[in-house]
Amino acid sequence: MLNYELNRAEGILILKPIGPLESTDFEKLVQEVDPYIIENGKLNGLMIYTKAFPGWDNFAAFLSHMKFVKNHHQKIKKIAAVTGSGFLSIMPQVVNHFIKAEVRHFDYADRDAALNWLKTEE
Repeated sequence: MLNYELNRAEGILILKPIGPLESTDFEKLVQEVDPYIIENGKLNGLMIYTKAFPGWDNFAAFLSHMKFVKNHHQKIKKIAAVTGSGFLSIMPQVVNHFIKAEVRHFDYADRDAALNWLKTEE
């Protein structure tokens, strides 16, 4: 399950996985995020905030996740992975080769630092 919060004033989306991700999580996310992107052209930042990555409910959920990434990565300026998860901590080194957004890892306790980084213009 995926909770999220879209800070429209800052253009920052915060994702909080709290259980295995499901296909419907990404369908709901698209309904929230796409109108914002259409109106503003992009998201300034996206934060993935989770102590440990919960994985996917099934293969369909994984595919929905990949489709979301494919359709949105060029419209996101920065991504902050704020986590204690070993899997997500290596994400920046892997995904920087495949997506346009600048990606950085922050320790789970450094949520405020990550949010400040997402807000900066670089």
